[in-house]
Amino acid sequence: RRAMTLPIEIWAVFLISAYGVSIYPGPNNILALSNGSRFGVRTSCVAGCLGRLPAFAIQLGLTAIGRGALLAASETAFTVLKYLGAAYLVYLGLRMIFAAVDVDAEAAAIDTAADGRIGVLARREFFTAISNPKSILLFTAFFPQFVDPTQPAIPQFAMLGAPFLVLEATAIWAYAAGGERLLSTLDSVLDL
Repeated sequence: RRAMTLPIEIWAVFLISAYGVSIYPGPNNILALSNGSRFGVRTSCVAGCLGRLPAFAIQLGLTAIGRGALLAASETAFTVLKYLGAAYLVYLGLRMIFAAVDVDAEAAAIDTAADGRIGVLARREFFTAISNPKSILLFTAFFPQFVDPTQPAIPQFAMLGAPFLVLEATAIWAYAAGGERLLSTLDSVLDL
């Protein structure tokens, strides 16, 4: 029995496209940027990998076993899922906008981030990723374009999903590092 492989051309197109999708500034990447500026690269990366990557792995698995077919067959199911995801993203945005800024509380949160906040940040990453309509569309529309319908779907989704999750981890790092650097630059400008 021969191992399943994808043609090199398919891999190249997939990896370039997946990198573009991963690095695009969506809700999770903006969250990583914010977390990086508030809690540093390490905490943001750990929280992002513990939250976002499992959410995307779940969505990838659901797509491999047929969520795409279910959503394609039921416009109502897709619409409900889309609005639930959008409502959650609006809720997160409003919480961030209307949160009272308490400088002492922010400093205390930063001091304790490595001790207790990673779980909170990871949960936020998870729920942002799992409910994001963009990621739902990504897994139900983008990934199937690279799957051979004559071969078993689950192994192909696993072969495509693993490098995609690695690319997502690099996006988490890039945005977290960007957030930390942005804060550092602002601090130095304000000190002038």
